[in-house]
Amino acid sequence: MSSGRRLEILPRLGIAPAVRELVRARLDEAFAAAEADAVAGTSRPRGSGGAPGVAVLDAACGRATALVAYRHRIGHLVGADLHRPASGALRRLDTFVAVDLCRDREAFASAAFDIVHCGFAVEHLADPAAAFHNIRAWLRPGGTLVLVTVNRRHPLVAAYLGLPAGPRARLQRRVKARAADAHPLVGACNDPGVLRRSLEAAGFEDVRMTSAGHLARAWSRWLPSYLLGLAGDLLAQPFPSRRSTLVVSARVPREGRRAAT
Repeated sequence: MSSGRRLEILPRLGIAPAVRELVRARLDEAFAAAEADAVAGTSRPRGSGGAPGVAVLDAACGRATALVAYRHRIGHLVGADLHRPASGALRRLDTFVAVDLCRDREAFASAAFDIVHCGFAVEHLADPAAAFHNIRAWLRPGGTLVLVTVNRRHPLVAAYLGLPAGPRARLQRRVKARAADAHPLVGACNDPGVLRRSLEAAGFEDVRMTSAGHLARAWSRWLPSYLLGLAGDLLAQPFPSRRSTLVVSARVPREGRRAAT
């Protein structure tokens, strides 16, 4: 059975909603808020050459930005990752910057972005608390962070993160779509409670979390890992706090509200 055929089975088994649907809903809200602020004059429309539109950072964008569907609403789309991808891999971006989210506070100006998207990166960060402080500084007052990361409260995720580096790297190369997608895992901020407290300590408010079963989708390339992920998703589906993946949005307070220290 092909990977695509395997994924078609998941909605029929009740493994829903898909992560992409949850992320889309949070991004829709973030774009609507940014556009409303621009109309109201509480934020300045930004864009290349002064063109109107929302300024967006796709943090840890990898080889392909997840924001293609919003390209027509974005005035300036910046991608950031540790390493520059191959030439032409990120044609949808206006700008790419090689950035360590945990260390490079000066990579972007304060209040440079209306929205920051960060997909499946928190589990790889050596110092997620520092990264959240940096992202908070890069967002304008009222701006929104939308992130996706794995949930340690799922036993398979906890076991995966807890593997020794060698076996984990070999497993990653087997289940990922490409060996190049296998990155070191840290998992320092992947408990929902720790994640919420870290975001709030960085100065975010209105932190909202939703969970989804995503293991079968993420591990669909190799049939044994797909079946293991499918079993994990089915067992966790009745328990939202235990599902494998967290979709989170958080907002920067508006001017005059509490600021990060």
